[in-house]
Amino acid sequence: MRKEIPPVLWTPSPSFRENSRLAHYMNWLQEHKGLTFKDYASIWKWSTENLEAFWGSLWEYFSVKSYSPYSQVLKGDEMPGYEWFTGSTLNYAEHIFRARNDAHPAIIFQSERQSLIEISWEELAQQVASMRAHLQSVGVKKGDRVVAFLPNIPEATYAFLATCSLGAIWSSCSPDFGASSVLDRFRQIEPKVLITVDGYQYGGKTFEKMEVVKELVTELPTLQHVILLPYLNPDCAVRDIPKAVSWQDTFRADAPELSFEPVPFSHPIWVLYSSGTTGIPKAITHSQGGVLMEHLKYLAFHNDVHPGERFFWFSTTGWMMWNFVQASFLAGATIVLYDGNPGYPNLNVLWKFSEKAGIHHFGTSAPFLIACMRQGLNPGKDNDLSVLRSIGSTGSPLPPDAFKWVYEAVKKDLWLCSMAGGTDVCTAFVGGCPLEPVVEGEIQCLGLGCALEAWDEAGDKLVDEVGEMVITRPMPSMPVFFWNDPKGERYRSSYFEDYKGVWRHGDWVVVTSRGSLVMLGRSDATLNRHGVRIGTAEIYRVIDTFPEIKDSLIVNIEQPNGDHFMPLFVVMNEGHELNEDLVKRLSKELRAQCSPRHVPDKVIPAPDIPYTISGKKMETPVKKILMGIPVEKAANVDSMRNPEALVFFVIGDW
Repeated sequence: MRKEIPPVLWTPSPSFRENSRLAHYMNWLQEHKGLTFKDYASIWKWSTENLEAFWGSLWEYFSVKSYSPYSQVLKGDEMPGYEWFTGSTLNYAEHIFRARNDAHPAIIFQSERQSLIEISWEELAQQVASMRAHLQSVGVKKGDRVVAFLPNIPEATYAFLATCSLGAIWSSCSPDFGASSVLDRFRQIEPKVLITVDGYQYGGKTFEKMEVVKELVTELPTLQHVILLPYLNPDCAVRDIPKAVSWQDTFRADAPELSFEPVPFSHPIWVLYSSGTTGIPKAITHSQGGVLMEHLKYLAFHNDVHPGERFFWFSTTGWMMWNFVQASFLAGATIVLYDGNPGYPNLNVLWKFSEKAGIHHFGTSAPFLIACMRQGLNPGKDNDLSVLRSIGSTGSPLPPDAFKWVYEAVKKDLWLCSMAGGTDVCTAFVGGCPLEPVVEGEIQCLGLGCALEAWDEAGDKLVDEVGEMVITRPMPSMPVFFWNDPKGERYRSSYFEDYKGVWRHGDWVVVTSRGSLVMLGRSDATLNRHGVRIGTAEIYRVIDTFPEIKDSLIVNIEQPNGDHFMPLFVVMNEGHELNEDLVKRLSKELRAQCSPRHVPDKVIPAPDIPYTISGKKMETPVKKILMGIPVEKAANVDSMRNPEALVFFVIGDW
């Protein structure tokens, strides 16, 4: 970890700070609660030490609509045994429509097959009311599960909001998932209704999914009804799918006006899933009230989304960021959707889309920004990004060079909001702060109400040192439970096994004495080298500066005799090959920027690096395979984007 303070890349102007929604909230606290805070650090400290006062103030500040009053903000403080806003009843979807803004579109959408369109709030309300009426007509009620096998298209938003309005429970998978991977997820929650497409397009190629849909319908015995959207082929035969009707046949122009079913604060809103790289994915269940409070807070204060602004995050329906995009409605924003390959026909497609759609907040993954940097893109020069206010990055740590590239190649006056959170909470623990500068390679702040620390194995707090990321006090959007985990054993073992009453997230992190953070990758992929723990992201940061290398993966194998073997696998860019000179330069940089322990024992060329469908490097499964564990026990290939990449590691002919 660097000891010197990295360069400041951007500082918010006085007007940026003063006009931020966080500044407005701080002024409100002073006026209505008599609370004055001199800076972000002081309001964060108050928000984590006074959970009831903080979250209670948000309830009041955002004018949360409840059909019954709450008796207590927080009941039972030790995790995971706690309750939020006991006695309150509300509806998440209703709060989205309370933020309706007819002066702006509700949705902007584009895909590889569809040029840019705008959808009004009136049409959104009509589509949601129609789907709600149809779901009611086939018996969907509060607590039933509605699952979707849909791309990132407006129909997915309509179906989610209709489901939520009824108090039913939503769950979705992207159509690039294989049948067994979808079944591993949906079987757990016993859905009543499936909403699906016949296929999709990605990278200019079409992918038929009717056979997969038939398998899903056959293998989900609780299904009573199927809605088929002919997305790829308008003439696909709905009659070929048992229990199915066409999406078009569900539309009712005379549907009753949209209404909302009040549910208890802790009532489930959706089920998300862990990546499932080593087994059946965990069915992580969130509450309507918990994500409502968290999303109101994060979109307003940490993304600074204002009414009428256009919020985009490249995602699929199988990633929690899709749910997070829907949350930007709560801030009065227009949600911006794109369905397709972000690199087709080239990596400029999303930047060009940003210009056409007038995007204010552009969200993406760290690997996308790195890919643009390596290809030498200059989005700010090639596109009109004059209205762009912020870039969000998540999914994996963003290296310092990519921070610099954003300010050199995209826009100088731009707020780069690197954030980190996860499916577990459907938000970010750490992210952007409109009051603070952006420092190269660092995440700006800990989220309000998020009592995050770095700990050592003994549970001692660390500052300016690498430690295990923990959350010491509850957050409303922590899961209410895992599905089919009646005693909570799987839930507790996932987060609370290492430190009693404290959430261990599974990431290495440095919390600096300045209140910023550096993420260093998953702790379960940690390189424990002779007792010294190394985050994989530290090594990737250095490797990412080498233009010859396209991708990489590193693991450390502890051997029975106490020795360690740490191979680095690299995929070379076209026109380059791995040679002795490159290995020497790589080793020299790792030694200089990190330590001698960061230097791999061997650098090995590989044809590809295995990834999950959600875009995470499969370090732990590769390590298990190299240790002799059979591939079927080491990895769930149905949860992989490129399962053929494992063959190289299984054969081990290197």
